[in-house]
Amino acid sequence: MQYTSHYHSPLGDLLLAADDTGLTGLWFHGQKYFAAGLDTGHEEREIPLFVRTKHWLDLYFSGREPDFSVPLHFIGTAFQKQVWKILCSIPYGRTMTYGAIAGQIAAEKGLSHMSAQAVGGAVGHNAISILVPCHRVVGTGGSLTGYAGGLDKKVRLLELEKADMSALFIPKESRRKPSP
Repeated sequence: MQYTSHYHSPLGDLLLAADDTGLTGLWFHGQKYFAAGLDTGHEEREIPLFVRTKHWLDLYFSGREPDFSVPLHFIGTAFQKQVWKILCSIPYGRTMTYGAIAGQIAAEKGLSHMSAQAVGGAVGHNAISILVPCHRVVGTGGSLTGYAGGLDKKVRLLELEKADMSALFIPKESRRKPSP
């Protein structure tokens, strides 16, 4: 059984989803892949996991790094889960490139190469925004690309974490496109 709840953040409303194992989703309303994988028979209910998650989010949005974790339940392919686990290892206020993640996976699997585009696909399908920090993934050279919640939110999340933004930029072609 999946449960849902809502959270009002400074960047917009969020939908939380969980099952008996852990948090399965956290989406900005209107983002790409909103509520993907959510059971149609879910029940809106305030469960203890949501109380813990909302406390985590309160701390996070106050500009502090939460000092506790929330149980997560990744629902995806083995490759996606491997990418999402790496996302969880990116330190607060830091960034990592798609290529670096691909290199780490290649090394773990004993491969000579791994596609950064494949990593990008897995990052883009991360259903647990913020707690699984896909906003900390950037393109080669500091390009800010590929955030399902919109690049404006990606920038604001990195600024909230006081990440070094000096080498980061929004590509010109992304500036012309409206956020989804």
